[in-house]
Amino acid sequence: MSMPNISIVCSGLSFAWPDGTPVFDDLSLVIGTGRTGLVGVNGSGKSTLLRLITGALTPRAGSVKVSGDLGYLPQNVALAAHVRVDEALGIAPVRAALRAIESGDASEPNFAAVGEDWDVEERARATLDRLGLEHVTLDRHIGELSGGESVLLTMAAQFLRRPDVLLLDEPTNNLDLSARRRFYEAVASWNAAMVIVSHDRELLDQVDQIGDLRAGEVRWYGGNLTEYQEAVAVEQEAAERMVRVAESDVRRQRRELAEARVKLDRGARFGQHKFDTKREPKVIMMARKREAQVSAGKYRTMHQEKLKEAAQRLAEAEEAVREDNEIRVDLPETAVPPTRGVLKLSSVQLRYGAHATFEIRGPERIALTGRNGAGKSTLLRTIAGELKPLSGDLTVTVPLRYLPQRLDLLDNTLTVAQNIATFAPNATDNTIRAHLARFLFRGRRADQPAETLSGGERFRATLAALLLAEPAPQLLLLDEPTNNLDLASVRQLTQALKSYQGALLVVSHDLAFLRDLGLTRWLTLDGELKEAAPLLAS
Repeated sequence: MSMPNISIVCSGLSFAWPDGTPVFDDLSLVIGTGRTGLVGVNGSGKSTLLRLITGALTPRAGSVKVSGDLGYLPQNVALAAHVRVDEALGIAPVRAALRAIESGDASEPNFAAVGEDWDVEERARATLDRLGLEHVTLDRHIGELSGGESVLLTMAAQFLRRPDVLLLDEPTNNLDLSARRRFYEAVASWNAAMVIVSHDRELLDQVDQIGDLRAGEVRWYGGNLTEYQEAVAVEQEAAERMVRVAESDVRRQRRELAEARVKLDRGARFGQHKFDTKREPKVIMMARKREAQVSAGKYRTMHQEKLKEAAQRLAEAEEAVREDNEIRVDLPETAVPPTRGVLKLSSVQLRYGAHATFEIRGPERIALTGRNGAGKSTLLRTIAGELKPLSGDLTVTVPLRYLPQRLDLLDNTLTVAQNIATFAPNATDNTIRAHLARFLFRGRRADQPAETLSGGERFRATLAALLLAEPAPQLLLLDEPTNNLDLASVRQLTQALKSYQGALLVVSHDLAFLRDLGLTRWLTLDGELKEAAPLLAS
């Protein structure tokens, strides 16, 4: 499609992982200014493509050209806890020079460091405020911020830089609803080129075009996610209709070939009977027999070719139908009687000051909402036993499993299969591999080192480990479980959790996901844990 003001050109890119697993082979694409959404199933190579564009990965063949400065917000923001906010924003040297000048040091290096950035602190403060970080001071340390606040801080650094091309990989992961809305506003005001990899439906509805990465190729669709989904639905309806037509044609050609064979066999038997009874001179009968055999061969070949062509059309029609691989989550039997006590917190004081008193009985399904930094993840970690409450009583009476936000349960030095074995030491290798196949780790993929996994693959591997662990969980604690999943896998996870018979406590800012879970209660944490009406929580 027409792409004015070209910003990114990828030509003939080929890339494979060290174990030989191919990702791209001769991929070419052009991206212009404006907001571009990049979608595709987990493992299709979206994050890999961004890393190739940044130069973090080197292609085996091909080239990447970027016009102007490039900014990049990775999927997993990793900032050292001791780093200050101004250092993360990239303005610490300018601030130091400003302080020196204010103290009377008028040396040339200080003025050179400041350059034209005399108002850098004011601009930084305005950018942080715009993203909902009004309470974050420039001298604060990263270790004091939540995961969502760290993401916003990294985004603020990019907005301060104003690169010509900005790549965002799942940027709204871990952001609360208020922060997401502020982020959407910032994205809407971006005037340069922006490429967004995301499963956030609201964010993708702000883009100007969608690139669908599938089977190593990108297909472009004008418009936002809603328009893309409508276009794909029309395509799929047409493709499925073509499959039905092609299947009907194959059946007809098979029937006609069978009828032709019957007709030819009947003719051959009649001709042989005439030959045997010598009704005509032998020379004439031999000539007619040869002629009949040649005609029969052509007739049979014609029908076989028609069947072959019909089968080819069917194969092409079936190839046009999307069959997105989805995880198949077979949850173990985890039923909890309605009156059984599952969890009880009495006057529990969490780290960082929040208080919680509540109880779960039976298979309740509870959403836990609240702003970034309110302590939602801290509460889940405390229930899971990773943190100790400062005071109060906490009792868990059933087996539980905790899926953390940061997905740090896997040992990066082990393969996927080896990681699963550490959670289920009594499971056989065949059982582990059969289980992993349902999570799309088939064959050699089960032997991938954990350090090579994408965000979505890491989520699937972690979820597989938790669900195969012994004993089976009757209480699931999920912290932003949809963060790294493609849209198809979110649907599959939703269906699996809807069939789960145990108790569920989930932290998520994905309202569409929460509303699909059949929740029985909504809680909000803001200093105190309180009941919240569904409409209020949304």
